[in-house]
Amino acid sequence: MSRPLDLYGRFAEAAERYPDETALEVAGEILTYRQLRSAAEELAEKIGQAKRVGLLVSRTLPIYAGWLAALRAGAAVVPLNPEHPVARTAEIGASAGLDLILADAAEEGPGDIGVPVLAVTADDITTWAGLPAPVKERRPAAPDSTAYLIFTSGSTGRPKGVPVTHRGICAYLTDLDGRYGIGPGSRLSQCFELTFDGSVHDLFVTWSSGGTLVVPRRTQLMSPVRMVNTLRLTHWFSVPSLISFASRLGTLTPGAMPTLRWSVFGGEPLTLKAAREWREAAPHSRVDVLYGPTELTISCTAHLLPDDPAAWPDTPNGTAPIGTPHPSAEAVVLDEDGRPADTGELCVRGALRFAGYLDPAENTGRFLDEDLRPADGPPGERHWYRTGDRVTRLDGALVHLGRDDQQVKIRGHRVELGAIEAALRRAGGVREAAVVAAKAPDGEPELLAAVSGTDRTPDALYEALGAELPPHMMPRRITVLDALPLNANGKTDRRALLTALGRDG
Repeated sequence: MSRPLDLYGRFAEAAERYPDETALEVAGEILTYRQLRSAAEELAEKIGQAKRVGLLVSRTLPIYAGWLAALRAGAAVVPLNPEHPVARTAEIGASAGLDLILADAAEEGPGDIGVPVLAVTADDITTWAGLPAPVKERRPAAPDSTAYLIFTSGSTGRPKGVPVTHRGICAYLTDLDGRYGIGPGSRLSQCFELTFDGSVHDLFVTWSSGGTLVVPRRTQLMSPVRMVNTLRLTHWFSVPSLISFASRLGTLTPGAMPTLRWSVFGGEPLTLKAAREWREAAPHSRVDVLYGPTELTISCTAHLLPDDPAAWPDTPNGTAPIGTPHPSAEAVVLDEDGRPADTGELCVRGALRFAGYLDPAENTGRFLDEDLRPADGPPGERHWYRTGDRVTRLDGALVHLGRDDQQVKIRGHRVELGAIEAALRRAGGVREAAVVAAKAPDGEPELLAAVSGTDRTPDALYEALGAELPPHMMPRRITVLDALPLNANGKTDRRALLTALGRDG
């Protein structure tokens, strides 16, 4: 069956098929597909002719309805973090060309950034949800128009805008159609913050298939097992770091999450050790790994681990494979000389690849032409995006080895920080490990390591590392922490880690 090529159309199609099924549970409110569509249609009228709508995100009813309403109005959605300084929000607003900001009236506003604000209450949404089903005809968004804009941290420190088209996100949803058996009665987690593109997966993988999006409170995310059971979740999607939260609480006991049928992890490498711990606690759940930067529309590869953990692969760094490309993506691995190889930088093209950064200057060095040579000017349809991630092939699947920028030279030796982290995780009881490079007093780089989840002393860890690593790969110092610092997206915050270790890079 041909599916709509615009994002709101995917939701509207599901609303036609499943009008009386529950679409959303948030803050004690429950909306069916019919009700959520009615609310979105009414709110779209308030949005009017705006082409770029900032969404001041929170885990509240107006914001989820607002996501759909902006799409219904024909606008591109630009999630904004309410915790950011006003100056940063203003910079994003100017870069994105915002016409309007949609906010929850019960939450603090964005500050004065020169953009009109439409404040909506939860009562507004429930009132509009009770109106008759919409009958107005809708002109679908053009497939190559922008559906949403995610701003990531650029190398210059300025926010870097990544536009994703309706064609790209709908290709992604088509690639995942049927993969997770979602339908009426499925209850899917909404773990990712709405400023992170993993949240788009949460919303529209659910709302394309008749499932229920279940929105937890932020505090519930700190106790994943209790959250799964309290909310009766059948499908889970998060960064692997939440496994560590659950493990530290001692709640990942065998059979602790009987309702889960699917557990999906992405955003950072998933260690096989953590995957086994989660799988034991969710014995009826399959475990899937998604990989992909924002520029490749949420994820571009997937790897489904075998149902029997005894059949799971043994990878060089102890992380689960990231698998093979989605049907809409094509991948090539290039060595340092730019030639196809089994180990090297991963480059991807296809319908999932974005068309270039909001600021064209950011495209420099990020694309290769059809002949795998550096591309000049705007990227063409057949050009490759350079992910900056190093991978290797193992039994037909890709394994993530780390970032290219996580390669450093130590006394003339090229060192993969990920290789040291993998050795630390093997060193008895270590749950999390991170290695960073910092300047030594003589100006040369040196390695610092931090671990969590172990009772072993730094001396014992040094002894374990020395048994398998050469001297140039040994960290100058190993620090045992209660937990590694995380950024807002749940990934290891290496800049904060340097600060915690008393260094500034």
